[in-house]
Amino acid sequence: MVCVFARKTSEPLASLVKQIDRKIGDNRKLKSFVVISGGEPDKIKDKLRKLAKDNQIEHVPLTMYGEPDGPAEYELSRKADVTVMMWKNHKVKVSRGFKGELTDKDIEAVTADISKFLGE
Repeated sequence: MVCVFARKTSEPLASLVKQIDRKIGDNRKLKSFVVISGGEPDKIKDKLRKLAKDNQIEHVPLTMYGEPDGPAEYELSRKADVTVMMWKNHKVKVSRGFKGELTDKDIEAVTADISKFLGE
C-alpha cells in the first residue's frame, strides 16, 4: 500500500500520482490512495476531479480529509506538506515527509522506494 497525504493539489503531486498509477497498472498487487487534507471540501473535490481527468488517473483513489493535519492515527508531521507512507502486512516500511513543492528528485526517490518495496 502506498499512501500519499498532501495539503493541496499541485503539478508535482499530479506527476507523482500519475507515476504511482502507472506502477499499479503494471503490478496489480500494488494499491494506493491519495488524501488531500484541510481546505474547503467543494474546492478540493473540484481540484481532485481535475487532477484525475487531466492525468488520466485510473487506479488511485483521490480522497479528502477535513482536518489540515490529516487523520491523527497516522501521526503525520505538521511540518510536511506531502507525506508518503508505504506499508505491508500492517507494518510501515517507508515514510517520507516533504516540505514545500515536490521536486523531480523527490518524485524519483519515491518511485525508487516503490520499486524496492515491490522487489523490482
